[in-house]
Amino acid sequence: MKYRYLSLFAATVLATTVTGCTPTRSGSSTPSVESASAVQGIENVAPALARYRDDVVIGDLWERDGLSDRDRSLVTVAEMIALNQTAELPFYVSKALDDGVEPREISETVTHLAFYSGWENAMAAVPAIGTVFRARSVDASQLPVADPELLPLDQAAEQARAQGVESNFGQVAPGVVEKTTDVLFRDLWLRPDLKPRDRSLITVVALISSGQVQQIPYHLNRAMDNGLTGAEIGETLTQLAFYAGWPKVFTAMPVVKDVLASRPQ
Repeated sequence: MKYRYLSLFAATVLATTVTGCTPTRSGSSTPSVESASAVQGIENVAPALARYRDDVVIGDLWERDGLSDRDRSLVTVAEMIALNQTAELPFYVSKALDDGVEPREISETVTHLAFYSGWENAMAAVPAIGTVFRARSVDASQLPVADPELLPLDQAAEQARAQGVESNFGQVAPGVVEKTTDVLFRDLWLRPDLKPRDRSLITVVALISSGQVQQIPYHLNRAMDNGLTGAEIGETLTQLAFYAGWPKVFTAMPVVKDVLASRPQ
């Protein structure tokens, strides 16, 4: 059933993408057809790739248990933002919305990943997401406000984190230490329109996707403290193997294994 849905969904999104417009540097508009060409012409370029797409990715990966449809879509959108994979991003943002990810959560995801994957990767994702939002008539009432009332701060945990960072790096890069405290952990992480568990999940996804394995233990422990399960982490790795690539996942797996082993059973 999901296989049939994804095939029909792909055709619908392709039709939308072909008729959409993307601004050029000169300010004019040209049809955005890159994604459509990539999917419609795949059999003429790489028949085996088409088979793997149909049988393994669509027919198996997206059917697996272990992650909800919503979480699987959120993981994939976060990976694409993190790696600046904008050609197919409208397709997966549309699917994420259909799978239950709210527009405000998509908005918070791209905002959050500006800090964990780089400002320009987030900015590059904005037009692709905007295309889908316009097609679905998403308006300001469905998006987070710029300056919301923040979630409560865990004072003890934050004090311990801040002291550790200051002790290690305060003399190296005081500006980074200051912004880490003031902007990330006392502002960004407390924004209410993405649950702490989901904010942790997309952070771990970004770290694995970009090969930042040294940062995984802290954020994976935080993710599990926020409610992410070992089974969900394992299935996230499976999803990322296809979308970020096997080498990045195998690079991350020993670190993930050590974190899971260190947790109370």
